[in-house]
Amino acid sequence: MHAVSQTDLQRFGSRVRAERERLGVSQEELADRAGMHRTYLGGVERGERNVGLLNLIRIARALCVSPAVLLKDFESRSTR
Repeated sequence: MHAVSQTDLQRFGSRVRAERERLGVSQEELADRAGMHRTYLGGVERGERNVGLLNLIRIARALCVSPAVLLKDFESRSTR
C-alpha cells in the first residue's frame, strides 16, 4: 500500500485549480457551486486538505468533469 504524501495533495490541488481556471471561475464561485466554503476549497488547491470522496464528487460536479479527470495523475502503481 502506498501512503498519500503532501506532494500527492499538492498535485491534486493543482489539477483542481487548473480545471477551475479552465472554466474561468473564481474560488468563491466554485466553492458556491460545490456547496463548500471558499477557504476549504483554497486549502484543497494549496494541497493542505485531504479531500474525502463526497467532497471530491462535489468539486468534480461543480467543475463539470468526472472525478476521474481530477485523479488522472494518480494511476495505479500496483506491482501485480
